[in-house]
Amino acid sequence: MHKLSTIVAVAVSSVLMSACGAAGGAEDPSTSPPSKGASGDTLIVYTNSNADGRAEWLHDEAAKAGFAIEVVGQGGGDTTNKIMAERGNPVADVVFGLNHMYFSTLVAGDALEPYEPSWSGDVDADLADPSGDGNFWPLVQQGIVLAYNAEVFSPEEAPQNWTDLWNDERFDGRYESVEGLGGATTQLIFAGILDDYKDPEGDLGISDEGWAQIEGYFEHGSTVVPEKDLYLRIAEGEVDMGQMFTSGIPSRETEFGVDSEIMRPEHGIPFAVEQIAVVKGTDQAERAHEFIDWFGSAETQTAWSAEFDSMPVNKGAIANADPAIVKFHEELKQQEIDWSFAAEHIASWIEKVELEYVP
Repeated sequence: MHKLSTIVAVAVSSVLMSACGAAGGAEDPSTSPPSKGASGDTLIVYTNSNADGRAEWLHDEAAKAGFAIEVVGQGGGDTTNKIMAERGNPVADVVFGLNHMYFSTLVAGDALEPYEPSWSGDVDADLADPSGDGNFWPLVQQGIVLAYNAEVFSPEEAPQNWTDLWNDERFDGRYESVEGLGGATTQLIFAGILDDYKDPEGDLGISDEGWAQIEGYFEHGSTVVPEKDLYLRIAEGEVDMGQMFTSGIPSRETEFGVDSEIMRPEHGIPFAVEQIAVVKGTDQAERAHEFIDWFGSAETQTAWSAEFDSMPVNKGAIANADPAIVKFHEELKQQEIDWSFAAEHIASWIEKVELEYVP
């Protein structure tokens, strides 16, 4: 992975679309609740893809393209719950970054307004709303992985599956375990683990052995340190590994001087396809459509990929993306997960885990 981080492009394309006119009155990006509802000139954008400078970048580039936006960042589960709670009196105008599982929940809750972006023909329709109604559209593909210190473990010595972490004493206390469960990365990992233990007679559709795995995860991990990055903990020798989204790896390797590799389970890794949609009830629907047309375009997604090492979905952006990023993601094996089953149970699973297993 270190080789990847050294060749990833760091310059952002200067050809972002700017046909929407001059910016005016954009507020600073925020991760706290916005001060007003979905009205006025400022678009309220909910996302779980706001880390590592993404919120600031989007705010500034959108302003250059003529959009005043306020970015409100939370975990994927928290963002979904927030939109569901605000139905009938929405605060957000646009939501992006959530994966298919969360967007399916929003569709079922009648919280989204269908829209077909100008770039819809440039993305794989199979990655979008499976209903064909155009409720949400894909932007970015992310692998959800276990990243480990390549100077400590060779690929043969490293864990081969998530369950190795708590069932092999070599890894006892050497992996970072989570504390909060509102994030999409964590929930996707848990969905991937529990998918192997489906049992129609089990608690919430999961066998006792499956729940024993979740208990083991918390018992043998090193709990995340608030405000301290996983890669800093690895660099300081506190832990050797932890969960990570693929686009977050190259920049962290460079920043913290860590040469890392990823676990490659035989059955594959969870993949998140980050989507974008219009929130139902916005009184700025036309402006929201224009923003989505701009953000999902090949030009903007090329720039986003260059800045954040992400794998775009837009075919034009893929053609312009760093070849190392494209090759890396094409070589990842995607885990087959019963997403309908996961979407149906994820809220109950998280509630059980928080009540029974989180220290």
